[in-house]
Amino acid sequence: MPRIQAESNAAQRALTQRRILDAFGELLFTRGLPGLTMTDVARQAGVGRTAVYNYYADIEELLIGYALDETGRFLSELKDELRTLGNPVDRLAVYIRAQVEDLSRRHLPPGPAMRAVLSPSSFAKLGDHVGELNTVLRNILLSCMEEGFIPQADLEELAQLVLGSLAASADRGRREAETDQHTEATVRFIQLGVGARFDEDGRPTKARETSQLR
Repeated sequence: MPRIQAESNAAQRALTQRRILDAFGELLFTRGLPGLTMTDVARQAGVGRTAVYNYYADIEELLIGYALDETGRFLSELKDELRTLGNPVDRLAVYIRAQVEDLSRRHLPPGPAMRAVLSPSSFAKLGDHVGELNTVLRNILLSCMEEGFIPQADLEELAQLVLGSLAASADRGRREAETDQHTEATVRFIQLGVGARFDEDGRPTKARETSQLR
């Protein structure tokens, strides 16, 4: 019996923490970070303010907890989808699509704003997750070059060009149909920008295959 009770308590704690994180995310999206208080989060989550402090000491700790949770879940889902694909150009499309959709609905403040409100150690924790996400992109681009789907180029410069294009493409104000068109246009724009080419059926081709089609 004590074991069942412990499991129930653990599940309840996890549920409460999830409600707090979801409430915090909604407030970030609708109101922004400036002026946001633990009381606001508690009210949005439907819990007492003390309950929020049981999990997070202050807004900074809550912000980094939320950011790590969001980034961690995004990375896990992205890697699961990438593992199902063999062609690196197709993997690049999945990465771009996922990033555009995430950036368009993201609740997190942009990097400079995060740096302004977080301590160096907290910002470094978030940087580890962002760095892992960027590593996924570099590995995809490297595979594209090694397998002959895009020309050889400086990997770091290429990754930064992709990341810059992704950041510029984020737009929360579009309707769903417009968003889908925008996302697919961004996918193809970046693929072509890094040097990918496609046959008449839209399948990625290697450089040698492309020259033979001419």
